[in-house]
Parts: sequence; structure tokens; C-alpha cells
Amino acid sequence: MSKKKFVCVTPIYSKAKNRFANQMEKFHSCLIEQEKDGMLFLASLNRQYFFWVPKTGNEHWSIEK
Repeated sequence: MSKKKFVCVTPIYSKAKNRFANQMEKFHSCLIEQEKDGMLFLASLNRQYFFWVPKTGNEHWSIEK
């Protein structure tokens, strides 16, 4: 059994801020479900929101490991 990996995300863009508040319950930590081609597939801690984001973040989300 492998150890679960997490990252912290911070919303930047208005739609990301909305999802962060309404679907993620303002939890910054996300579980890394998959890593592929420089991308992370993340699940919010409450399992209500799932999304792909580059490992370095983008204009919507800032990523901290």
C-alpha cells in the first residue's frame, strides 16, 4: 500500500475561488489521485471536487507541495 500524497492549493481566478468556497469547503489540501505528463489530478478532501492542474500551477490555482 502506497502512502497518500497531498498538495496545498490556493485559488487565484474567480471561478476557482467560487469552487474553493462552495465545493471544497475552503480546505487547501488536496489528495493527488494521479500524476501524468506534468499534470496532477486532485481530489478535494471532502471528495466533492476533482480537477486536473499542472504541477507548477496555472492562472486558476497556485500549487504548494
